[in-house]
Amino acid sequence: QVQLVESGGGLVQAGGSLRLSCAASARTFSHYAMGWFRQAPGEEREFVAGISRSGDPTYYADSVKGRFTISRDNAKNTVYLQMNSLKPEDTAVYYCASSYFGSGRSNGKYEYWGQGTQVTVSS
Repeated sequence: QVQLVESGGGLVQAGGSLRLSCAASARTFSHYAMGWFRQAPGEEREFVAGISRSGDPTYYADSVKGRFTISRDNAKNTVYLQMNSLKPEDTAVYYCASSYFGSGRSNGKYEYWGQGTQVTVSS
């Protein structure tokens, strides 16, 4: 069982930045690939970014490539999502998720999910 707790969401103006954190309870955090997803009102949950167990490689949705950076600190059992140049269309609830069987872009690849943190970008 892995418990994931996201933090760092909030309200920001377009062009601003936020850093999301996801703290994991697992003592074997380094055994899990991690991902960030988001869900806007009325939309399906979509992949944002993923990171392998070691931290390399990382990969991104085309919509955030060049603006968002995923990273992890295995000593702190934490994964981060640095979001720069935010746009109103980035407004969503952001979720982190863990995958024991390797990284991927599909929701079904991930076994455990956090409760989410709201990110709102005003124009």
